[in-house]
Amino acid sequence: MAPRTPMANAIRALSMDAVEQAKSGHPGMPLGMADAATALFADHLRFDPEAPDWPDRDRFVLSAGHGSMLLYSLLHLTGYDVTIDDLRSFRQLGSKTAGHPEYGHCPGVETTTGPLGQGLATAVGMALAERILNARFGDALVDHHTYVIAGDGCLMEGVSQEAIDLAGHLKLSRLIVLHDDNQITIDGATELSTSIDHDRRFQASGWRTVTVNGHDQAAVSAAIAEAKGADAPTLIRCRTVIGFGSPNKAGTSGVHGSPLGADELAATKEALQWPYGPFEVPEEVRQAWRATAARGRAKHQGWQERLAAAPPATSSAFTRAVNRSIGAESYQALSTLADQFAAESTALASRQASQKVIEALAGIEPTLLGGSADLSGSTGSRASSHRSITPGDFAGDYVNYGIREHGMGAVLNGIQLHGGFRPYGSTFLAFADFARPSVRLSALMGLPVTYVFTHDSIGLGEDGPTHQPVEHLASLRAIPQLVVLRPADAVETAQAWQVALRSTGRPVCLVLSRQTLPALPRSTAEFDSQTGRGGYVVVEPEAPRQVTLIATGSEVGLALAAAEQLTADGTPAAVVSLPSFELFAEQDADYRDQVLGTAPRVGVEAAIGQGWGQVLRTGDEFVGMSGFGASGPADELYEHFGITTAAVIAAATRSIDNHLLRLGN
Repeated sequence: MAPRTPMANAIRALSMDAVEQAKSGHPGMPLGMADAATALFADHLRFDPEAPDWPDRDRFVLSAGHGSMLLYSLLHLTGYDVTIDDLRSFRQLGSKTAGHPEYGHCPGVETTTGPLGQGLATAVGMALAERILNARFGDALVDHHTYVIAGDGCLMEGVSQEAIDLAGHLKLSRLIVLHDDNQITIDGATELSTSIDHDRRFQASGWRTVTVNGHDQAAVSAAIAEAKGADAPTLIRCRTVIGFGSPNKAGTSGVHGSPLGADELAATKEALQWPYGPFEVPEEVRQAWRATAARGRAKHQGWQERLAAAPPATSSAFTRAVNRSIGAESYQALSTLADQFAAESTALASRQASQKVIEALAGIEPTLLGGSADLSGSTGSRASSHRSITPGDFAGDYVNYGIREHGMGAVLNGIQLHGGFRPYGSTFLAFADFARPSVRLSALMGLPVTYVFTHDSIGLGEDGPTHQPVEHLASLRAIPQLVVLRPADAVETAQAWQVALRSTGRPVCLVLSRQTLPALPRSTAEFDSQTGRGGYVVVEPEAPRQVTLIATGSEVGLALAAAEQLTADGTPAAVVSLPSFELFAEQDADYRDQVLGTAPRVGVEAAIGQGWGQVLRTGDEFVGMSGFGASGPADELYEHFGITTAAVIAAATRSIDNHLLRLGN
C-alpha cells in the first residue's frame, strides 16, 4: 500500500459511512476520486482552515456536487470547522453538510454546486477575477490558482462549453480542471449518449489536456505541477473507476447515487484494508491530513506580511476591493445625475439613462466590472472609458462574454464569489431565459450580482415575438431573493442603480426599455426614497381618488395620460409607479396602504398579468398582454394589443363599476 493510500481511504470510509447513515447520497464519486483529491490537497492546494476566506487562497470547486461527501471529508480531515458530528448529520435538515455543497452553509465551500456544469463555469469567473485583480495589485497580493473536480455530467451540460470556450480564449492558465473520467452516468455507460473526444474538444477551445491514471497519486500530482506552469488552462483527465474498492458495484452506475448497503460497505472496507468502525479514522492518518494545511498557513502568514508592508494606498485599495465596498463618491455621482435628470425632465430610453449612469461610474468606481453577451451597444452597458479584457491582458475593466448568456451568468457569480469586484452583465430581457439557471444560483447564494436586461417589452418593435419578452418579468419575479426593477424614467433608472450597488445579499435585475420614456412629474429626484421603496405615488389628485392606476416602466407614462383624462372628466385618478414588486412588499403595511389606497385599482404592464395579484384584488382590472407579441412598430403594437390610454380608461371604469357592484351585494 502506497504511503498516502490510507489518507485517500479515509476520504472513502467517511464518505461511505455518511451516505450509509443518511440512507441517501452518492458514494461512487468520492470512492473514485479520493486519490486524485488527495494528490491535489496534499501536494498543491494552498489553504488555511483557520482563515477559510483568506483572499489569496487557492479556490477549489467541486463541480460534481453530488459527490459532496468527498469535499466534506476533506474539510473535516484538513481541519476546517466540520466535525465528525457534522458528517454524521449528512443530508439532515439544518446540517452544514447538505446533499450538495451550499455556499455560506459550510466553511470551505466556495460555491453552491448541484446543477451540473455550473461549478465549472463559476470557477471560470473565479479564475478570471484572479487575473484581473492580479493585474491591478501584482503577484505580492494576488497569486493563486483555481481547481475544479468535474464529472462527465458537468462536461455534457451546455454551460460548460460556453465557459471553457471563454476560459481558453482568455488564456486563464491558472484554471486547472480534474475530470473524473469514469465513463459512467446514472443511466449506464457514457457511450449510451455521447462519443465526444474531450481532448480534441478542449484543445479546440484553447486548453491543454493530459490523461493520467486517476488512482496514481504521483501521476496526478505531476500533472498538476506541470499545469501550474502552463500558459493555458488545463484539463487533466483522471481515468478512474466509479465506486473504487467496492467488490460488487465498482465500475457500475449502481454505485453512483445509492448507499452501498451494510454488507457491501463492510466488503469494501475489507478490500481497502480499512479495519475501522463507522466514522473512525486512526490518529496517524488524521495527523497526516492536518499536516497538509501547514503549507497554506505559511503562505497565508507571508501574504499578511506583504499586505502590511504594502504602501497604504495599495493596501487600502486592495481591502476595499476584496470587501466589494462601493465608494461614497459613486453614490454622490448617482445622486447628482438623478438630480440633473429631474431638473431637466430628461426623456430617455431607460437603457440610455443606464448608460449615462455607467459612464458616470466607470471612471470613479474601481470595483465595478462591466460586461455584455455581445450586446454592448444595444444594451448601453459599456462606457467610453472602459477597456476590454483580452487574452493575456487583464488590465481592463470590461468583459466581452460573447453570445453566451448562460456562461456569462455563471462567470458573474464566480467573479462575485472570488471578491474584488461588483460585476454586471447585460443582454436582452428575452434572453434572460438562457441565463436563468445562473440567475437562480445568484439568488440562492445571495450574491449581489447586477443583471442589466434591456429591450423589456413589445416596445422593442420590429424584431417580433422571439425578442419581445411577455412572460419574463413574471418569471424573474418568481425567483426568491431576486430584486427585479423596471424603472419608468431616467430618474428611476439612476435610483435603480443605487439599489443595485447598495445590495449586499441578493442579486438585482435592471429591466430597461428600448424606446424613449418621458420624464415623470417631480420637483426633485428624492434620491433616497421612491424607487428604493419599490413603489410610490407619482400623481395624487386634489379630490379623493376614485381609482388608482398602477404601472411599471414604460407604461407609467400611459397611466399618467389616462389619469389626466379621467380626472378632467370627473373621475379623480392617482398614478402609482411600481418599479419593484419585491422592494414594495418589504415596506411596512401603512406605507403600502398609503400608496395603493382603498379605491379600485388598474394594473398596467406590457407583459402577462401573472404576479399582479400582489397588488390587485378581486374586481380590479389589468391591462397588458395575454399572449406573444408580433413584429411591427412599437406604437402600432401597443394599439394592436390594446395597451392604450383608452384601454386604461375603460378598465378604470370597469373597475369602479365592479367595486360598486360588490358594495351593492
